[in-house]
Amino acid sequence: MKRFIIILISIGISGYLSAQQTIVDSSSMDSLVTISEQTEQVIDSLNELSANAQKADIQAPSGPPSISEIISLSKIFWAIIFLIGGYLFIRITSKILEIFAEKSTQYRITIKSFIPVVKILGWIGLVFVVVAGIFQPPAATLLAFSASVGVAIGFASQDIIKNIFGGVMILFDRPFKAGDKIDVGGNYGEVVEIGLRSTRIVTPDDSLVSIPNGEIMNHSVSNANAGEPNCQVVAEIYLPIDADTTQCRTIATQAAVVSRYIYMNKPITIIFSNEFKDRQSLLKMKIKAYVLDIRDEFKFKSEMTEIVIKKLLEEKILKVKENKKVNTSEA
Repeated sequence: MKRFIIILISIGISGYLSAQQTIVDSSSMDSLVTISEQTEQVIDSLNELSANAQKADIQAPSGPPSISEIISLSKIFWAIIFLIGGYLFIRITSKILEIFAEKSTQYRITIKSFIPVVKILGWIGLVFVVVAGIFQPPAATLLAFSASVGVAIGFASQDIIKNIFGGVMILFDRPFKAGDKIDVGGNYGEVVEIGLRSTRIVTPDDSLVSIPNGEIMNHSVSNANAGEPNCQVVAEIYLPIDADTTQCRTIATQAAVVSRYIYMNKPITIIFSNEFKDRQSLLKMKIKAYVLDIRDEFKFKSEMTEIVIKKLLEEKILKVKENKKVNTSEA
């Protein structure tokens, strides 16, 4: 009986172990099937990525464009046409602005101040159209070329770059405008042109002086009118130390009031000072008044000197010394 029970238990254990082994074998098979399916999906994904990469390689350019693609005869031809046309446009526009400026004393300085801005912006826009619109170089090529050219130009022409930078700073800082009367480094005159490299002024003796913009940035600039069409003029006359200052002031003021060049919206000032000149003490009378147009500065100064001295001689405030000639005869 006991042996029978032991045999049954042994058969039960063997059956349990066989069932477990079957379960394990079936789970392994299911896992293997799942792994196989996932492997096939991965392989399909890799094949798809490989196909896309091959297609992208076919569509992508093999390298940067050649020089012949960037620079050709047709592009050079159109670039020359645009440069000539742009130069004529800038030149004609500047000339038209100058003509309109010369017709009006009140707006002359305002109109002339736009001329250098038109020139600089015109050339910048023209270069941009030629480079970006006609030649159309790749960004990397353009950056590399610009860096190389910038380094070469920087070493070869430091003074020119300094002057160009000075011209740009003059346009932005605006210490003076075209049409102003300025004094820079002992050169006094009217500004006729503000260029990228230099500023040109016309002196009182009609000499055209070109001053590099770099020097202007390193010197103090005296502006006589600061953008206005009128400016102050000072005429100086020497008087005897015992002259009647009240009478002299009246004569000078009346002479200034009746002048055709006077600008009456600003005051007329008469100033006296004592100076030692030619071994004698003298009174120096300064007549300060404003003219309507800065171009009449020296005309007004000459007229004031002539009228005031003539009136002072009539009033016997000034006296003309007669030179006596001594005749000598030989003994």
